[in-house]
Formats: sequence, C-alpha cells, structure tokens
Amino acid sequence: MKQTNICFLIKDGQVLLGMKKRGFGAGKWNGFGGKVQEGEEVKEGMARELKEEAGVDVALEDLKDAGTIIFNFKDNDEWDQQCHVFVADQWAGEPSESDEMKPAWYPMNLLPFESMWVDDPHWVPLVLQGKKINAKFLFDDKGGELLNFAVSTK
Repeated sequence: MKQTNICFLIKDGQVLLGMKKRGFGAGKWNGFGGKVQEGEEVKEGMARELKEEAGVDVALEDLKDAGTIIFNFKDNDEWDQQCHVFVADQWAGEPSESDEMKPAWYPMNLLPFESMWVDDPHWVPLVLQGKKINAKFLFDDKGGELLNFAVSTK
C-alpha cells in the first residue's frame, strides 16, 4: 500500500488549503501533501511536499502528528493508500502558488466541503479541533462516492 501524507497549515483561526491543479485530486481543495518517496521518512516527505507545493519550510519537529487514514478504492487498488496526517502552526516563508497547488486561507468553520473530497467532512474538522484520528474510508473506483467509513479519535 502506498504511503502518503497530508498537512494543514493553521494560523489565526484559519487553515491553508490548496486547489489541486493537476494529477490525482485535480479540481479539489485539499491540504498539502503527496507520496512518501522510497528511502524517505514520512515527516521528511511531508516537509518536502510543503516546500514543493506551497513554498514554505516546516521543521520536522513542527509537524504535529494528527493521525492516520487508510483510503481504499473499490476495484482500483492502485489508488489505495495509508495517509499520515499532520498539522503545523509554524513555518518559514509565505505560502505561494506552485505548478501543482493554488493556496487560499479559509476560516476553520467555513471550509469549502462542496469542492473537497467526499470524506473530508468526516475527519478534517476533527483534525482542525486538535484531535488525533484513526480512520478508514472505502470509495467507489473513481473516488466520487463514499461507500463505507469509520473514524475514531485518540
């Protein structure tokens, strides 16, 4: 199963989301992240993705573990992944647009769920409230419909 990561940058009651411009999840608002490369630690991969996608530098110790999610796609196991979730409230640099993501700040209580993955309302608010989650989601083969899920907090 593919190892991935996602991070939400938080400042002044707002969260930074990125509009995915290409590839997996294009056209959706999401946190920043992606695949963990071979030989890379999960946090190292997260810091690399934040630099590549948002132009910010986050120290490994500033990436706060917010849980793990298993994403499964019916009849499309090449998309299956274990995603490590992080939040950060300290970084260097100003978030900027990249080839892959267009960043925008949102009040944490006014997220654009209609333009996010269908699973996000079930877990993103918990993470933004400071909870650590353990979740599993089963999607149809395209990721547009949520077939089953379980979310617990630690």
